[in-house]
Amino acid sequence: MLSSIDQVIARVQATYSTWKRDTSPDQMRADWEALFGGVRIDATIEEDRLASVPVTRIAAKPSDPARLFLYFHGGGYLVGSPRSHADLIARISFAAGATGLCVAYRRAPEHQFPAPIDDALAVCEALDRRGVDLRQVAFVGDSAGGNLALATVLALKARASALPAAVVLLSPWTDLEALGESYETRKDKDPIHQRRMILEMSGRYLAGADPAQPLASPLNGDLTGFPPVLIQVGDRETVLSDAVNLNAAALAAGVESHLHVWDGMIHVFQQFSEELPEARAAIDEIGRFLKPRLGATKEVRT
Repeated sequence: MLSSIDQVIARVQATYSTWKRDTSPDQMRADWEALFGGVRIDATIEEDRLASVPVTRIAAKPSDPARLFLYFHGGGYLVGSPRSHADLIARISFAAGATGLCVAYRRAPEHQFPAPIDDALAVCEALDRRGVDLRQVAFVGDSAGGNLALATVLALKARASALPAAVVLLSPWTDLEALGESYETRKDKDPIHQRRMILEMSGRYLAGADPAQPLASPLNGDLTGFPPVLIQVGDRETVLSDAVNLNAAALAAGVESHLHVWDGMIHVFQQFSEELPEARAAIDEIGRFLKPRLGATKEVRT
């Protein structure tokens, strides 16, 4: 009988194995939503717009509408949506006692770098206009969404704007050049992502832009002054170095950074809470990290 993690891997591979070079982005997005979609805890879900950017408000019951985190979904800047991540966001909402606002940023190949960053900044500006103090709000992102969360903080910092209260990163993609040693040391352990695939996604998103620039690869940015960071990553991931190296860079910059490497886990394993006790434990850890750092702002309505 397959272990829980092997059952999860089989589910993911069953979807990925259907994708060919001529599979359209729309088909991939639909497949991803079928794989991850559906909320299995009691939560309210409301679609909205901020500064013309679609957002989805996801609040587990009970949660506080005046305590907020922005969620940036993963998917290689190609797939992923508030729908595919709604269950994960709802569970973080419950664990943190806060409301999640998922940003439906523009995706490649239709929209390329830096369009997602522009959308994230537009949402931050819209929140500010509505009286929301970003210093009381957290950023949470997985995979490419972790990249976007970090890039948005760097962009806010460059503008001398208010920074979020905290940043939570799940299997963050911090180096779009894929230079980390784990691309070699974990290539036989990671059942999902290999360096060639990572570079293909990076190229599709960047469309010729320099992958080493900090807004593309936040690992290369100046992290001085960053808010506290929690990083979670699976030990089997080829992007393990992206997380480990970011944590080292943050600590070197004097940032409060916490890295938790989960033994035997795969990329964004937190999306499989029904199957994996490790996923439930990781989400509980996120809640404990966020609760004392989130402040009361105001309920965001357009």
